[in-house]
Amino acid sequence: MKDFKPTTVHEFINAATEESQRIMLRLKKLIETTVPDAEGGISWNVPIYKYHGILAGFSLAKKHVSFGIDTLTTEMREILKEKGYKTGKKTIQIKFDQNIPSAEIKKLVKEQARLNEK
Repeated sequence: MKDFKPTTVHEFINAATEESQRIMLRLKKLIETTVPDAEGGISWNVPIYKYHGILAGFSLAKKHVSFGIDTLTTEMREILKEKGYKTGKKTIQIKFDQNIPSAEIKKLVKEQARLNEK
């Protein structure tokens, strides 16, 4: 996907490996059902959802999908680490063989949407 320039979230997902598509499709659905007015698109060559500003996004790495959001707190990072997820300052790495931490991501997306509305 290095030289690929997708123009839609669907194009990005469809061009990815099958094992990563499962995770990205679930993230896409989770974001879209949590904030139905969010608009998905491509920014920085990856899927980004916007709702009164940047809401959340995801990207593909060699062995995981990285979910990014600004509202990832230290407390939430600790909860996710206890569940086996690697986190960064604003990212959650979801390995291809892991389930998505849906409840935590939904909470983060709702909080980001609330902050963006201000």
